[in-house]
Amino acid sequence: MTVLKTSMRNFFAHKGRMALSAIAVLLSVAFVCGTLVFTDTMNTTFDKLFQATSSDVTVSAKGASDSGETTSNNGRPPVMPASVLGKVRSAQGVKSAEGTVFSTSVTVVDGKKDNLSPSSGAPTIVGSWNGNDARTMKISSGTAPKGPDQVMVDADTADKHHLRLGDELGVISAVGTHHARISGIADFQVTNPGAAIFYLDTRTAQQTLVGRTGVYTNVNVTAASGVSDPQLKNNVRAALGTGYKVQTAKETADANQKDVEGFMNVMKYAMLGFAGIAFLVGIFLIINTFSMLVAQRTREIGLMRAIGSSRKQVNRSVLVEALLLGFFGSVLGVGAGVGLAVGLMKLMGKMGMHLSTSDLTVVWTTPVVGLLLGVVVTVLAAYLPARRAGKVSPMAALRDAGAPADARSGRIRALVGLVLTGAGGYSLYLAAGVDKAKDGSLWLGLGVVLTLIGFVVIGPLLAGGVVRVLGAVILRIFGPVGRMAERNALRNPRRTGATGAALMIGLALVACLSVVGSSMVASATDQLDKTVGTDFIVQSDSGQLITPQAVRAVKSTPGMQRVTEYRMTEADYTTPDGKTLKNTDITAADPTYATDLRTKTVAGNLKDAYLPDSMSVHEKFAKAHDVHLGSKIRIAFKDGRTAELTVRAITSSDGLIDAGSKYTSIATLAKYVPADKMPLDQLVFATAKDGQQAAAYKSLKSALHDYPQYKVRDQTDYKQALKDQIGQLLNMIYGLLALAIIVAILGVVNTLALSVVERTREIGLMRAIGLSRRQLRRMIRMESVVIALFGALLGLGLGMGWGATAQKLLALEGLKVLEIPWPTLIAVFLGSALVGLIAALIPAFRAGRMNVLNAIATE
Repeated sequence: MTVLKTSMRNFFAHKGRMALSAIAVLLSVAFVCGTLVFTDTMNTTFDKLFQATSSDVTVSAKGASDSGETTSNNGRPPVMPASVLGKVRSAQGVKSAEGTVFSTSVTVVDGKKDNLSPSSGAPTIVGSWNGNDARTMKISSGTAPKGPDQVMVDADTADKHHLRLGDELGVISAVGTHHARISGIADFQVTNPGAAIFYLDTRTAQQTLVGRTGVYTNVNVTAASGVSDPQLKNNVRAALGTGYKVQTAKETADANQKDVEGFMNVMKYAMLGFAGIAFLVGIFLIINTFSMLVAQRTREIGLMRAIGSSRKQVNRSVLVEALLLGFFGSVLGVGAGVGLAVGLMKLMGKMGMHLSTSDLTVVWTTPVVGLLLGVVVTVLAAYLPARRAGKVSPMAALRDAGAPADARSGRIRALVGLVLTGAGGYSLYLAAGVDKAKDGSLWLGLGVVLTLIGFVVIGPLLAGGVVRVLGAVILRIFGPVGRMAERNALRNPRRTGATGAALMIGLALVACLSVVGSSMVASATDQLDKTVGTDFIVQSDSGQLITPQAVRAVKSTPGMQRVTEYRMTEADYTTPDGKTLKNTDITAADPTYATDLRTKTVAGNLKDAYLPDSMSVHEKFAKAHDVHLGSKIRIAFKDGRTAELTVRAITSSDGLIDAGSKYTSIATLAKYVPADKMPLDQLVFATAKDGQQAAAYKSLKSALHDYPQYKVRDQTDYKQALKDQIGQLLNMIYGLLALAIIVAILGVVNTLALSVVERTREIGLMRAIGLSRRQLRRMIRMESVVIALFGALLGLGLGMGWGATAQKLLALEGLKVLEIPWPTLIAVFLGSALVGLIAALIPAFRAGRMNVLNAIATE
């Protein structure tokens, strides 16, 4: 009880000094809890949506996926004959059944040819209006579609694009473009996560999406009273026989949820990873805080020991303070996490993914995880300072505050740090020298961990040398004030090292990712320059296949020398070594693709691969399956017949573009796959006549004006798009790393604030002998800048080492250009100096306001 009272008294006596550490705990816990609440809420939203939209039993074509996804490589949804509906209705236990048609391989445009698809990546769905949809959609204005000239749209899409009744829309599918006017607008009765939904009448949907009537993509079945879903499923399956996919409502919902969970888990664990980095940085802040508090209370602890307190009691007293800090910070963090989750939901709403706060899900495990994590991390971080406090001798009551440094422990620490850093450096060296990227990834991970820990441990040793160099370059120009700032930073290398290490972690990751991102862009650009021999690339950024009418528009564009179609499908391979490879990709293209992409061949001529019944394979595939020029490979095409193709060329497995592809001609594919099953183009390459590139570029964009889902890019555009994509990804990662950097900044502020308290008497004496307030503030600001730049130098140096090693592994996958983004790294370094200045503002202001006489009188 005495220990608890002492801890409580000390905690509240120094609550101001604990505040920044509590904020670090709060931020880290908030990020963890916010991530969990946000992802749980998204799961709840999708659960409700899938349960509400699933009929008791759903019958779909055999080619449909478990989740009901209708995308296929020929742009048309898998369908079944309308006669299935009669068979289903005759099954025992069926109350009602209704045939529907829908597709996600569509684009919808308004009267100005603007794309109405969601920008969030959610699907665009066009389907027939049916009773199942009527349960989840309520027509708020107008009427349901009743003829070929009518279409109904969901209210969210109508509001976003300012659509009104009577507006003309165009539905673009593989069949063609169908025009209709808005007859109605329907509101969701459940939360819509961002999909754009359009309804046609059944006959129009069949003709628009499939190209013929008398077919359905799904049959929605409602069970009679007293009939369970599994029982109804068995009855329907018995009535239909094989060849159809039959699922209960739960199976359909689970399959849809499984598709969503893949994306959700990636986002969830990525965000939790960044929260872990913030916790790691927060550990340094907490260690520093308690180390300085213990040092400042050395005399107090010595008196406690002198009047009978044991080492365990002193140790326990500090740990109880840490427990209180962790508890209060975590409780506030849990609340802030719920607020963060709501903020993320609002942000996603602006991006097009609508999430209702009425679905906000806070399961009991979330606050428990937040509290446990915050408290455990805080107590563990305070363990070393607590042990140090327990070792304070009763004789310390007779000395000035501040425990002398343990020289022996400093030497041991330096030795351990050098060993860890050396081992980490050797691991990175081994990673850079492997022959397979997979083998090097483990060495890279080990090297990153060991060098990071090594730099943290060796930080005090590095602080002495680096701070002296920075002082000579930056601080000496400020005269005596600069020299005092340097000496203050060097006074306690362990503290400076720990404070700089907190900033180092975040900046090391920034530097590493910057190097990797820049190298990826440079490598891709280099590959484009060396291998791509075409002027223009036509593709959809959302993955939509290119419709035949769009291909015709490209081919009819004036000024074109050649147009190359490029499509992919799957097949089962039977190789010369007797193995069967299921669902293996094969790329079909026009013979001109051999000119459009200058692929290196190791045997044969790539142009010969486009001869009838011919193909090419890449070098690794050939070695693995005993394939040589002239070898025969049996190819069982998906949705087609089996062919025996002759290998006419073997391409290099190196490179970035189309690495590992196996080519054949579109003519060969068409010989074995029926016309209605032929896959659509993924890309179209166009090359202008000599000297007509500029005019052809303009004409090509004009020709595709009616198809806004496709982008026309020349090589410059393509390189910029690639750079923008990687840049957006890096900016998102930098935004998440900002949490760790904010916590590190709090660490600098806390270190300086406690340092000012620790040096109260010294500051008073300096003020008494003539140091002005302005000079004092400048001294503290300069000290802060040096600490920040020290952490930046360590972080940037470490990150560049990690990034360069990672690029060596990526080089084995075709990314062979190493590029150091010096402008970015220099900006980060200068930004660190600014961070140091900002972090010192409050401590410097408080030091300047200190009363001279009171400061001198301080013990």
